[in-house]
Amino acid sequence: MRPVAAPRERLTPLETVWGMPYGRQLGVDPLPRTPAGPTGPAGRAGAGGVSALRAAVEDAVLPALRRPPCLVSFSGGRDSSVVLAVATAVARREGLPDPVPYSHRFPAVPDSHESPWQELVVGALDLGEWQRPRWSDEMDVLGPVARAALRRDGVLPPFNGHLHEPVFAAAAGGSVLTGIGGDELFAPVERYPVVRVAARRAPLRWRRAPSLLFTAAAPGRWRARRTRRHLPVGFGWLRPPAARALRAELALDRASEPLRWDVSARTWAWPGRILQVAARAKERAAGAHDVLVAHPFACAPVLAAAATTFGWAGPRGRAAEMPRHFGDLLPARLFAREDKAGFDGAFWAGPGREFARRWRGGGLDGALADLVDPEALRAEWLSAAPDLHSLTLLQHAWLAQEGAAQGAVPAR
Repeated sequence: MRPVAAPRERLTPLETVWGMPYGRQLGVDPLPRTPAGPTGPAGRAGAGGVSALRAAVEDAVLPALRRPPCLVSFSGGRDSSVVLAVATAVARREGLPDPVPYSHRFPAVPDSHESPWQELVVGALDLGEWQRPRWSDEMDVLGPVARAALRRDGVLPPFNGHLHEPVFAAAAGGSVLTGIGGDELFAPVERYPVVRVAARRAPLRWRRAPSLLFTAAAPGRWRARRTRRHLPVGFGWLRPPAARALRAELALDRASEPLRWDVSARTWAWPGRILQVAARAKERAAGAHDVLVAHPFACAPVLAAAATTFGWAGPRGRAAEMPRHFGDLLPARLFAREDKAGFDGAFWAGPGREFARRWRGGGLDGALADLVDPEALRAEWLSAAPDLHSLTLLQHAWLAQEGAAQGAVPAR
């Protein structure tokens, strides 16, 4: 993975047009390998009869619980539900105040409605306090919450990071737990078919066997060339040289991922900028409210425990792994669900589109001006469903044109 020397909470110009960081963060070392324990591989049996992965998650939530009020950013999905359940169990075991779930309500965004699942979890945990604010367009990508954060901190990834601003404000002086990192921690290996076949999670089709073996043994640059053909980087708002450069960078990054899941978790995922940059950006935003923020599924001890627990083949997915490690905490039907809430409508609810209508190409100077076609970008923003990858550029343009006039931090 190519190291990147950019600040840990800021995006490079190419990352900005992609909307996300990539590559390895310079100065972040891989995680050491966790040795096997006396009862077998670490993660199979931990203290108190729970797995080492469960024990690592319990340890990860404890500092936040010791700094009340401890709020949990709780959507009702499986990741945030598990974090809330573990935090509740640990708080009661340690004699600490219960964590408080915090759930956004967007009445005008049907995809975000998770009330039945949320009520199932909160009821099962017997929690007495639950914060459920209702929003209309306040959480738009350029709504009042996002604008205040942009003026204070400049542009931080991801574009929807301001969703946590009200959570941090409600937890001022305390702590916030999130379910960030659950997708990466529990998703089954899909990228390398040879791993699924070797782990007997997919059938071997003999006609594909030579291709699978060659892919596994091929050098990274060959895999990068093959990966480049299938990357979704057909953004019409990028100038052709920029699109080629971005596609090449992303292909090299993805091709550098090790075949073994445990090695990937320690040496590719942990030092990766997609984890490190997002975590540092959250810390910066939380710090403005004197809040300790923690992401149990994306912290070093949990990733290290997961690497040993899931081994070379990686996890089998949430439906298989979550009941195994956390099944005693929540109703079984929660783990079996396959749907997930969507919040895109909340981020494109009016203010962002209004700015796009009056935008005439300003605010994207310097390196960004060489990468972006302003007319094509504006057309994308004014389309029925603009690509979310373009919204970081929208925030850059607004901050340079309108936010800076009101004392904003420059969009470095």
